[in-house]
Amino acid sequence: MKLNLEENAFQIGEIAESLGITTRTIRLYEKEGLIEPPQRTDGGVRFYTKPDIKRLKFVLKLKELGLSLQEMRELAELYNRSDKVTEKIMPRLIELLDTHLASITEKVSKLKSLETDISDYRKRILETFPLVSTGEYKNSAA
Repeated sequence: MKLNLEENAFQIGEIAESLGITTRTIRLYEKEGLIEPPQRTDGGVRFYTKPDIKRLKFVLKLKELGLSLQEMRELAELYNRSDKVTEKIMPRLIELLDTHLASITEKVSKLKSLETDISDYRKRILETFPLVSTGEYKNSAA
């Protein structure tokens, strides 16, 4: 496809740098079908438009939220199939986010319990083995 270069077209390196990702990541998302293949010049240079960048930012947000590539691929397929009808995409996105939220809540609970256990264990150690400031314990037999 021949590209009519406009001021609203950006090269892959520019996009990667502005978003803090690598060009390899962008190519992976293209290969996985998470973003549409970009337009290219006759020389094969990729150029991205503002809608392409918006879609890429959405994918990056999904990644940041903890969705797997498979889950992102599912949403991309929904997006492509439904002619961008958000009424079909958003319920599935909410479902995926709710699943991740429940998982995070469970992990936080386990971490809080672990924090309490470690703190209690540390306290018992300090009560049993009084430590000097250098970190060595006092030998009561000496």
